[in-house]
This record gives sequence, structure tokens and C-alpha cells, in this order.
Amino acid sequence: MKNNYFFLFISLFLFQISLLASNKTYSDSTSEDKKSQKSEKSVTDHSIEINGKAINYSAAAGSLILKDNEGNPEASIDYFAYTAKGTKKKERPITFAFNGGPGSSSIWLHMGALGPKRIVTDDTSQTPPPPYSIVDNQYSILDKSDLVMIDPVGTGFSKALGKKKDEDFWGVDSDIESLSKFIKQYVSENGRWNSPKYLIGESYGTTRAAGIADYLQSNVHMAFNGIVLISTAMDISTLADGITGQELPYAFYLPTYTAVAWYHHKLPEQNTDLAPLLEKVRKFALGDYIEALLKGNSLTGQERDNIAGKLHEYTGLSKGYILQANLRIREGEFTQQLLHNERETVGRIDARFKGFTFDPLSENAEYDPLFPAVSPAFTASFLDYMHNELNYGRDKDYSVITSLFSRWKWKHIASSGEYQYVVNTSVDLAYAIGLNPYLKVLVMQGYFDLATPFLATEFTLSHMNVNPVHQSNIQIKYYQAGHMMYIHKPSLAKMKKDLDEFYDSTNKFR
Repeated sequence: MKNNYFFLFISLFLFQISLLASNKTYSDSTSEDKKSQKSEKSVTDHSIEINGKAINYSAAAGSLILKDNEGNPEASIDYFAYTAKGTKKKERPITFAFNGGPGSSSIWLHMGALGPKRIVTDDTSQTPPPPYSIVDNQYSILDKSDLVMIDPVGTGFSKALGKKKDEDFWGVDSDIESLSKFIKQYVSENGRWNSPKYLIGESYGTTRAAGIADYLQSNVHMAFNGIVLISTAMDISTLADGITGQELPYAFYLPTYTAVAWYHHKLPEQNTDLAPLLEKVRKFALGDYIEALLKGNSLTGQERDNIAGKLHEYTGLSKGYILQANLRIREGEFTQQLLHNERETVGRIDARFKGFTFDPLSENAEYDPLFPAVSPAFTASFLDYMHNELNYGRDKDYSVITSLFSRWKWKHIASSGEYQYVVNTSVDLAYAIGLNPYLKVLVMQGYFDLATPFLATEFTLSHMNVNPVHQSNIQIKYYQAGHMMYIHKPSLAKMKKDLDEFYDSTNKFR
């Protein structure tokens, strides 16, 4: 009997200990949740000289807490803001910028082009291991505008809070809404409602920027002076090569194939001047080539042979390979095949890069040589800069890239009310220009970009439903580089010049 009481006592004691432990765990978890629901900010002071002008600025690395309609926290959005000192807020522009993916943090534009520090990488070749070089960025936009780099939910430190999950923000419309709320809140908290305002997006960031401009203008009456679209991807259908029945993308990719083959000296007749060659290929792509593709199985054998001959002339691929591909060459096949005899793979993001082909029998490229060439340098340099110069984020795990493409909700309701299964936010941008005829758009496109080929961009821009008198609001600039043209120093210098002219032409306080 005594033994039974003893065991009962021990059992009750252990049960109480487990309750205490569980209560402690619950308390700690609640404390951690509450901590994450508070905004953070680390502010440091710096200076830089750009175009001979000294600029004193503050750098703020921090987070904003977004709340739902009931006032409950729903997301923590991290950002890096650079603000010039001694300026009048209503005269000083402010630019909100982001990369794309979807699932990419903002470090590429932040540390490659726009911010006050620049990561130095070797162009078209592997950047050696650390230590890496971070220098003052003479090509930064800080002499023209304050800058806020934003990391969407699921990238950087940004995450869902409360009852929300990260997945709730992973979709075209939910992403546009959350970043629009961030911009509105940042503008309010920092007294920037009357400042000239700009958006800069790269890749999927252009999809996002077009939607944000229209969302903020239509819902909170916030007008923008200018939008910069880098490597445009507003109309996703123009990039959908390899989908049965989608013939236009094959034509859109062809001039970029020509540019890449020209760069690697693989054309049967190597022209010295790229621009006139590309003009000829544009006409063929949107003429005889697309006409042949649209004929489908009714194309005659002679017609097929003639088109294959032209494609050989404009891509450097063998006529036999082109005929086997049924005249339809996908981007992944091209990057695998162009330098096949050298057992090298061409880059997708920037086709000037090339790398070893591990499986020469693979139909498609196994990887993009650009990323192992530059990603380690960007990642290590940015984290070192953030931790040691901005005094931020040492105790947190920064996500440079999250693979979200297959988990993204690829549906969009445009301003026109159109429910889109194939996303096209150029509809939103056209609506924004229609309601704000002072809105100007600068488009930047690389010739060697196989992720967002330039002819697809040209097609999208020329098919926007804008008033003809406002078509001149949109201008496009070209660069002898790829998707991230700023890693090519001559293109970075040209970007800076083009951006300076754009800011000066759209800001009356310049």
C-alpha cells in the first residue's frame, strides 16, 4: 500500500513539473511572438561622394508591422532606407525598390546598382572566394533620391505574423497589396506624402511595380512621378516558351538567341555591329517565323526547310537540330546546345556567362552559370555589411532567395475587372498612366537576357492600352549585358546616366 502511495506521489510530482515546463514554454513562445510583432530599427550615419557632390545620409535597417482591418499584426516587412540629410522632404524624391523572383530579396539591386555600397564581382567569370570587395557606389541614386529597399514576405527577414501564414502573401494580388500597405505606412510614418515618388522593380519586381502603382493610385490616391522597370516581366504569357499552343514566345526569344550567339562568335556570318543585325532578326521573328509557327502541321516540307535555314543563320545551332526541335527552340535547350561542342553551358540570367556542362547528353541546361559566379560574393558581402556597418540582423537568418515560383498564386484581378489566369500587369500600368498622364516609365533591357528577352518587352509595351498621346511617357533603354545589367560596369555607368536623366525630367525640384 505504501508503495502505491509513493508511486502516486511521484506521478503527481512529475505531472506538476511537466505542467510547469509546458507553462514556461508557452510563456517564452508568447514573449517571442510579441517581440516579433514590434517594429525594429537600427540607424547609422554615413557619407558618400557622387559626381563630385558630398552627401551625408542616414541608413535605417528595420521592419514595419503591417496590420489588418481589425488592427491585428499580420506581417513584419523588413527594409533598408537611405535618407539624405539637410534636404526638404517635399523637394527630395523617395524611391521604393525591390527585386523579383518571386521569392528574391532586394540585395541584388541594393548592393549592385542603387544603394551607397556596391559589391565588386568579376564580369562573365567566377568571382574568387572571400574576402570580397565592397566599395562606395559612385553609381548610386542617392544624389537624386532617397531610397527604400524592400524585402517581401518570405524573403530577407520579412514574415507573416499572428494568424497569417507566409503563404497568404504568396500570390500576385496579395503581394501587391502587402507592399502597397508597406509603402503607404512608410510614407505616413516618415512624413513623405508630398515628396516626389518613384518605384523601381526588377524582373518579377516589374510585375509587382505595375500593380502597386495602380493599387496605390486607385485605393489611397497616391500618385507617382516615375516607375523604372528593369528586365520586364509584366506579361507572363510572353515568356511561356515550351507550352503547347503558345507560339509567340518562340519568336520573342529569337533576337536574344541571335545576340547571345553573336557574343559567343557562333553565328555562321559574324557581323561586327549588333544593332542592325537584331533589327533584321526582329522583322523575321514577327514575320516569316511566327507565320510558319502558326501554320502548325500545314507547313510544307520546303517551308520548314527554309525556316530552319534562317534559324541556323540567326542562332548558330545546326539545321539538323533545329528540324528535330520542330523549329521551336526553348530557352533551356538553347543554353545547353549553343556551346555543346565545348561542353559548356550558357547562362540564362546573363548569357555572357558560361560554365561546365556536367551532363552533355541532357536536353536542357542543368543550372545557370551566373549564380555560382556572383551569388556567394553578394551573399557574404551583404551579410557582412548589414551586420557590421548597419548593426542589424546578427541574431536572425536572412533569406536571400526562397523558391516560391511553383507555390505562387498566379492569378490576378486587373483594374479593368478582368480576372487573369495568365498574369499581365501591363493592364494595371496602362490604367495608372490613363489616370495620371504625368506618370513616366523608364524601361531597362539587356540584350543578353534570356529570362526576359527584349522583344517580349517591346511587344508588351507596344500593346498597352494607353492614349496614343501618352505613349511617349514610356521609354526603353538597351544594355550590352544581361538581366542584371549592373554587374557589367559599362552598363552600370550607362544605367546611372539614364536614371539621372529620368529623375531630372520627372522632378520639378531637381
